[in-house]
Order: sequence, then structure tokens, then C-alpha cells
Amino acid sequence: MNLFDRDSIYYAGLRLDRASEQRKDTFWIKQQWQLESCRVLLLHGNRNLMIWNRDSNQMPLAVSHSRAEAAYLLPELEAMVFLGQEGATPIFAADVSDCDEIEVLALPGEHELVDLREAGWLLSAEEAALLAYARGLLYWNRHNSFCSNCGSVAESQQGGHVRRCTNEKCGRLHFPRTDPAVIMLVEDISDHSNPRCLLGRNSRFPARLMSTLAGFVDPLESLEKCVEREVFEEAGIRVDRIAYQASQPWPFPSSIMLGFRARALTTDIDIDGVEIAEADWFTPGQLKSFGEWGDDGCAYCLPRRDSIARYLIESWIKDFGAVAG
Repeated sequence: MNLFDRDSIYYAGLRLDRASEQRKDTFWIKQQWQLESCRVLLLHGNRNLMIWNRDSNQMPLAVSHSRAEAAYLLPELEAMVFLGQEGATPIFAADVSDCDEIEVLALPGEHELVDLREAGWLLSAEEAALLAYARGLLYWNRHNSFCSNCGSVAESQQGGHVRRCTNEKCGRLHFPRTDPAVIMLVEDISDHSNPRCLLGRNSRFPARLMSTLAGFVDPLESLEKCVEREVFEEAGIRVDRIAYQASQPWPFPSSIMLGFRARALTTDIDIDGVEIAEADWFTPGQLKSFGEWGDDGCAYCLPRRDSIARYLIESWIKDFGAVAG
């Protein structure tokens, strides 16, 4: 994967045709379901069905099934979601949480139910994006069965991309929710011969894992103001020159990470010790010595390769890596 190509950011590289206009036609959706070429991705709770032999060096693979293979597990068509078309192949996803795990694993092949958090970074970018899409859309449907306005049942429409309140007096349409969060690499370039970037470790992170700062956008707050606020709240640093870099869908469960780079105006770090356990400035040379996520024996580790935090760090190293650090 080219880490400096925005199109290759994990969970963002979906090439599937979402068929946004066609899926509004209920009859068309049913036609797609009846095609022999139709494929179904299965999830049990928040775990995707994958092929993964953990005892070998084989990387995990996304797996789908034909309608016939998975028929004994599948709910009514209205309970599934339509993801789109891969060429002439319609792709659906189904939540089979009501089935026993043994039934799900009885499908032909060496399958496992795997949380995408664990395996996403080991998949190809395209497969990771497809499984994330299925996970996110099914999660939203599973948690929005009722109208938030009047409490009536909300039925699935447009292949699971809309839910409509069945109360005639209400009839409100509900759309999948995405929670915006900013994530930012703060750089100190006051000494051009010694550029540094700010990384921190959230108290929920494993020991030694350092990453960029991040936080959710408040109501009626601009993205730039959110960057300023979050950096100051988490590290006590004032910033300016806030520049957008890239974005990443983050299906854990339903966020979009909006990546920025910002210039530090101050450099004295002041953390609360509660949310942020530690933070420091690092040069490109120091970052190059960091281990991979999960590596043992390293003083510090970089975020996983499927995160936009890693993209921001690698992009910064590329820009300043030639500078002695």
C-alpha cells in the first residue's frame, strides 16, 4: 500500500458501485437478490466472517457466500442490506446474530468470526473497505429499529440505507449517522533544522503506542476550531495554520476521521494524565526507529497501518525525513 496516496487509506478505498439511484426501487432490489450471481457477506454481532488460519503466515481473507449456500441462515430480505454491485454481481450483507455461532461456522470452508478491529490492517485495502461498509450499515440498522421522533417501528428502505417511521402521522425518514472527529498531526518547525511532531498516548492505548491527537467535533463547532480546542485540552499546545490532509471512514462504530496538520505556536506540553497518559515531541529520525503496532522490545510503537493516524505520521516523515533528526 502506498501510504501517501489518499485513495489507499484503509476503509476509504471502496470501489463497489453503491447503485444509489437504483436501490431506491424496491422491485429492483428484489431482482438483484434473485440473481444467481448474488453474494452475501455475513456478520455475527460486530464480527465479520473471514478465512484466517492464525497458525500460518496466511493473511485473513474476506469471504462471501451465494444465496443458496447461506439460505438456512438468512433473515427476510427486508432485514438485510444492499451494499452495491461489483461488476454484474450484487453484494448484500446480513446480520446473523440470531443464529448460533456453530450454525454460521458450519458453512463450507475454514471460516472464523473475526472483529475487524483485530484483522482490518491485515486485509487488502479493498477487502477492508467492503467489510467495514457491511459492518457500519448493519450496525446502524440494528440500533435504529424505532423512530427517534415518536417511538414507532421504523422500517428499512432503499436496501437498508434509509429507515422510515411507519406511523402515518410521523413518517420521518432516518439516515445512517456518521460522527465527525478530527485527528491532527501537530508540528513544531520553529527550528527548520530540527522539525518535530507531537504524539501522545491515550490512557486506553497499549503501553508504548504513540499516536496523533484526536477528538470529536462539538455541536456547531467548525473543524478548525475543534482542532485548536482538542490540541489545547489534551496537550496544552496552541496551534495555527490548520490544513486539511485527508479523511477516513472509521466503522468502530460510525465515525469519520478528518485528518489535519497544524503548526505549534507553543511547545510546553501540559497533559491531564487521565485521558492522555503521556505526550512528547519527536523528530523524523526518532519516528523511523519506532516499532510496528504489537512489536515487542521497542521503546515506542507506531499506530496500526489501517489508521489515518499512521497516514498522517508517514506523510510527515516523507516531508521532513531528509532533515537530520
